[in-house]
Amino acid sequence: MKNEFQTQAEDFMRNAADIKVPEQMQHFAEESVAKTREAVAKMTVSAQEAQKAMADATTAATQSAKTLGDKVLANFTANTEAAFEAASAIAKSKSVPEAIKLQTNFMQSQMAKASDQTREFFELSAKLTQQTFATFNSVAQKSMTNGKNGM
Repeated sequence: MKNEFQTQAEDFMRNAADIKVPEQMQHFAEESVAKTREAVAKMTVSAQEAQKAMADATTAATQSAKTLGDKVLANFTANTEAAFEAASAIAKSKSVPEAIKLQTNFMQSQMAKASDQTREFFELSAKLTQQTFATFNSVAQKSMTNGKNGM
């Protein structure tokens, strides 16, 4: 037994089979699909470029952090080696005044070295920070340019 809704739906479908889609509407639909496909393709390219740019920026930041870490480790190694050399020399000293002189010379040398190492570290840090920010700015600029061109 059919209900009223089923009967109306069947009547509509039977009558709709004879209705033709106007040519202008068909053309508009086809054109809309083509333009949407093109826009999605451009957005996909922009997204891929943005992903690559972010990967490049992340690599730059990671490399900067590694370089700074390497510098800290190199300074630590040099300072530790200098301390062992001084301790060895002090241990071999023949008198207390000689030991005090070696200790004083070591401390003065280490203070100068620490000052130089600190200056070098901050200069390197500033340089790497500028490079990293330049990379991030380049990424942002490319992203904005691609966004404007892609839309």
